[in-house]
Amino acid sequence: MSMDLATHLRATGYSCVSPQAPPMNLPARRKSSPRSHAEPIASLQRMPFYTAGKMEGGFDRGIQKALERVLVSPQFMFRIESEPPNVAPLTAYRISDIELASRLSFFIWSSIPDDELLDAAIAGKLKNAAVLEQQVRRMLADRRSESMVTNFAAQWLYLRDIEAKQPDEILFPNWDETLREAFRRETELFLESILRENRSVLDLLTANYTFVNERLAKHYGIPNVTGSFFRRVTLPEGSPRGGLLGQGSILTITSYANRTSPVLRGKWVLENLLAAPPPPPPPNVPALKTDGPEPGQTLTMREAMTKHRASPACASCHARMDPIGFAMENFDAIGRWRDRDSGKPIDAEDGIPGLKKMLLEHSGEFVSAVTEKLLMYAAGRNLQYYDAPAIREIVRSGAPSNYTFASLVLGVVKSVPFQMRRSAG
Repeated sequence: MSMDLATHLRATGYSCVSPQAPPMNLPARRKSSPRSHAEPIASLQRMPFYTAGKMEGGFDRGIQKALERVLVSPQFMFRIESEPPNVAPLTAYRISDIELASRLSFFIWSSIPDDELLDAAIAGKLKNAAVLEQQVRRMLADRRSESMVTNFAAQWLYLRDIEAKQPDEILFPNWDETLREAFRRETELFLESILRENRSVLDLLTANYTFVNERLAKHYGIPNVTGSFFRRVTLPEGSPRGGLLGQGSILTITSYANRTSPVLRGKWVLENLLAAPPPPPPPNVPALKTDGPEPGQTLTMREAMTKHRASPACASCHARMDPIGFAMENFDAIGRWRDRDSGKPIDAEDGIPGLKKMLLEHSGEFVSAVTEKLLMYAAGRNLQYYDAPAIREIVRSGAPSNYTFASLVLGVVKSVPFQMRRSAG
């Protein structure tokens, strides 16, 4: 360890440490170990390591050993929530303000609490609903909340799956890493705009704008965009690109390497936008066959799926998924617009406009689905039947503001699943 360590530690907050007079207690709340965990490691736990290290190699070695103890401690590696003493087994109890601050900061910032939030928690002020709401709104306005958008999109929309997609390079020679990154960034910027502009989550379906750079604009056929930086563009009236359903990331994630998949797309909508996932497929489902009756003939996707649905075991689920997926069939496996499939006109029925209309007619289910996914992300666990009342309450609380993203975040933070936990059995 560098001989300048003491100077460095003093500069970063360990002002009471000196080589000449080593302290009996290493500070619990400074700028280095302070915010590395919500409940600091007791000085008595650190001091034996400092003392042993000091005996080996002086002050610097003592500090090194103490810091090593901090860095490998469970409190540093994990977010640990301790049950209060004398709580009965399987009893719901309110978590401490320190634990609430930790949950809140990892939910919105994907990081540790800052000084203001932690000071409010230590003072016991987060029990006050007005103080808690003020902290939530402050944190949402902070640029660090971008991490919530990024991580929530990766989990909810399966945006992380775009990294593993490898479209067939012969069928899709225009695909490259630049386009992959552009797809991901478009969706992240779009979700961030919903948060920053305090928009309704319904705009996730209907927004008349998106974010593109030159590479993505050419892929979408949007003119007059140059350069690698992303900018917001207003889409022409009637454009199928508005909202999540027209974004290349979603369309690629829900396709195979060599073709689109109405089944994957329909399942994605049911699961992520309506919280109504279909049951798993029966065993031994045959692969989709696209060969026509004549040699060299290729069936359109609709023709192939019609044959596939002939099996009674498949018909019921496909009746729910396929119409949704076919509405998106004008987009190919990497999100380009097309009018023909296997040389024949595509029959998308009511297409994207019809699909959006259907989803808006079920806007209650859509808002509930977003809320469910947001609560799952915030709680870090799968939801259970007993979470249903909390979801309904969050949705009700967001209604007066027309379900802005911020109102749903605030509802999640105020909810029972976020503020309470159950003791072990």
